[in-house]
Amino acid sequence: MTSTTPDDRVSAQELRTLFLLESLDDEQLAWFVENGRRTRIPAGEYLTREGEPAECFYQLLTGTMVMTRRVGSVEVEVTRTDFRGAYGGATASWIKQADRPSIYVASVRAATDATFLAVPADEFAAFMHEHFPIAVHLLDGIAAGMRRTQERVGDQQRLQALGALSAGLTHELNNPASAAERAVDQLRTRVEHMRSKLDYLADGHIPADVLHELVNLQNEALALSETAPRRSAMERSDAEDELGDWLEEHDIQRGFDLAGIYVAAGLDVSWAEKVYRTLHADDRQTGFAWVAYSLETDSLMREITDSVQRISQLVGAAKNYSQLDRAPFQQTDLHEGLESTLVMLSAKLKGITVVRDYCDDLPLVPGYPAELNQVWTNLIDNAAQATGQGGTITLRTRVEDDHVLVSVGDDGPGVPKELRSRIFEPFFTTKPVGAGTGLGLDISYRVVTGKHGGDIQVLSEPGDTRFEVRLPLVEPTLEDAVRTGQVTDQA
Repeated sequence: MTSTTPDDRVSAQELRTLFLLESLDDEQLAWFVENGRRTRIPAGEYLTREGEPAECFYQLLTGTMVMTRRVGSVEVEVTRTDFRGAYGGATASWIKQADRPSIYVASVRAATDATFLAVPADEFAAFMHEHFPIAVHLLDGIAAGMRRTQERVGDQQRLQALGALSAGLTHELNNPASAAERAVDQLRTRVEHMRSKLDYLADGHIPADVLHELVNLQNEALALSETAPRRSAMERSDAEDELGDWLEEHDIQRGFDLAGIYVAAGLDVSWAEKVYRTLHADDRQTGFAWVAYSLETDSLMREITDSVQRISQLVGAAKNYSQLDRAPFQQTDLHEGLESTLVMLSAKLKGITVVRDYCDDLPLVPGYPAELNQVWTNLIDNAAQATGQGGTITLRTRVEDDHVLVSVGDDGPGVPKELRSRIFEPFFTTKPVGAGTGLGLDISYRVVTGKHGGDIQVLSEPGDTRFEVRLPLVEPTLEDAVRTGQVTDQA
């Protein structure tokens, strides 16, 4: 708790010993004598609290002060000093911003009994505008310029990321679309052949009872194909050789071509013998071909179905990723977001093993899923670049008390120790010039800590780098939003 009395004015001689005020003229110094007050803070008490309205500009006179910032639910010490004249508080109150409240962006507490020079923020702002207008305008321009630069570069980065994701999605959509187109062309050819066989059957070359039996064999073959066991390449090759030899020995033309179709459907020599016994000698060639056409037609229709389903899944993943049809803030399935992000980045993950170590009963998390998907995009994309072809990315989710942990790990070379403290800084990047803007992790940091009241950390050593994101399971209150930066400003 602060303590002041009418006799707590600080003399001009004492003010002159503070480095910020030592160059002021007598009139300016007298202003500080008139408007400033000595404020006493007992050890352990707070002078300012992050997120609260900025009321005063402070300078340390005696004692030791500690400045802290909240990172999620953790209070991190930023500065500890006993340097006389160290300052904090409403320094940004000179830069008037009508659209934003002036708040403290850090907490300050006394590590020992301490005294401070306290100057009301509004009066201090008026003093700065009157006596140092050029400095105020320059600082205002620097702050506004940095803000605009960060916003524009951030927008450009998001556009570039969107372009890369769109290119990847287009590539992924092209594969099933091309497969469906090829299958339709082949199916058209098979249907033409089937029509010619129908002409043959219509002429009555095959007795009705044999035709019924052939249809039964055809249905049996289709049913068997649905439950055909998966075989290795070697097993499939051996089965095709065995069945192909049998067909050739029994004068069935194109025996090895037909064998490939039958083996893929799970059929073998015993089934071929059954067909052979059922059909008359003159009808065997047509019968075997008829069943093969039926199997091929069914296989092509399945391929078309699978391709269309794949396209539908990709479109669904893109829709889920963008969250265009959903409320901005909602109870969020993090696994759904991670999976849709993997789909969107699939082109970049070619040749990379993705290991999923998901919590089976992960609860929903209150948040902004579209923005969280941007976080997963940045982290997974960085991991892909770090590990490269042949590497492994591990996605892990866990519940930790009242938070959910999402870990994105890779087995790349790691982040050098001297750079770890800077990787969340805006515009800082370890990538080559032109390969990155240095805003991906900054955006991720602000989304996690500012928007969601969570925490993001990096743990790294060669072969094991993990970005750990912790998100609260309870929706942040307005006070939490102010403290964690959802209501932002400089102070």
